Amino acid sequence: MMIRRTLSNQTSVNLETQRENIFHTRCKVFKNICSLIVDSGSCCNCCSARMVEKLHLQVVPHPKPYKLQWINEDGELTIDKQVKVEFSVGNYKDNVLCDVVPMEACHILLGRPWQFDKKTMHNGLTNKITFTHNEKKFILNPLPHSQVVRDQVQMKQKRGEEKKKTN
Repeated sequence: MMIRRTLSNQTSVNLETQRENIFHTRCKVFKNICSLIVDSGSCCNCCSARMVEKLHLQVVPHPKPYKLQWINEDGELTIDKQVKVEFSVGNYKDNVLCDVVPMEACHILLGRPWQFDKKTMHNGLTNKITFTHNEKKFILNPLPHSQVVRDQVQMKQKRGEEKKKTN
């Protein structure tokens, strides 16, 4: 009886669970707001070919071109270009060498190379990423899932509008 009363009197905290979310946030490239994902399942740092084109970033030939097979695509893609991307997330400013890939999930995907170089720690419960850069500690916070969904819808709408203009 006492336990029931105690449990029913606890205040409910409306925390958005991060259990099934990958790490999404926003960054700035030049003065443009871009989407960024950190994914330990990715073996490379990548940026969207669309972002490279829109921001007129300077590409260089990839020193070791490779084939990439997307799950939902027909055939293989040859990844043969790289770009150094200068970006910031809050007070954290950095530049990362990324492979240029035709991806739509985000503008920048930081994979194992970035995580290894920064010695990142990912808190699975909060989905926060902690690391040190230039002797300063940083904590990156994820976007709420509802905001990620809104951003994805906006990106899809922009792609649709651009397709209409080119047709």
